Amino acid sequence: MQRELLNRRAFNAICAAITSFVTYSGQSVLGAAIGLAQTGPGRSVKFRDGTVVSALGQGSARLAHGRRPQAEEEEALRTGISLGMTLIDTAESYGSEELIGRVIAGRRDRVFLVSKVSANHVGGNGIARACEASLTRLRTDWLDLYLLHWPNGNTDYAGLVTAFENLRSSGKIRGWGFQFQCQSA
Repeated sequence: MQRELLNRRAFNAICAAITSFVTYSGQSVLGAAIGLAQTGPGRSVKFRDGTVVSALGQGSARLAHGRRPQAEEEEALRTGISLGMTLIDTAESYGSEELIGRVIAGRRDRVFLVSKVSANHVGGNGIARACEASLTRLRTDWLDLYLLHWPNGNTDYAGLVTAFENLRSSGKIRGWGFQFQCQSA
């Protein structure tokens, strides 16, 4: 079976149709359609430590840049959380951590929070300083997952592992890893 790629106009039309259906029906049809983590198998991811995370999350790379009113962006994140999209992905370089901190205030225990440190903070105690700054902006004491954002060829992985493990043992992060940039040919 070959799938047809949607152009932007077709994709937006589908999104508008779904939004209209949800808005006019007054029911949480979208929540059922996207597969909430609580509703059954295949809709969540279970890590080896038993942590269950919604398979569908919310990214924030383009939030908090004035493209939309701040209140609308915050409400969109809150709506996503209420629909079961409790994984929120951000990074220090996105500029959205303060906005996310406001949204998750009072509901931090319901959210699986992922942030990323930039590769230019790997040296010395840069990872620890970057993590503290992210925690402050996010108004939280810990991250569920902390990633190195797009490591480069000069990355000192031994130092990186030590820095991440120090953050994990101090309770600042619960897990860590690397996010590699994929490039198409």
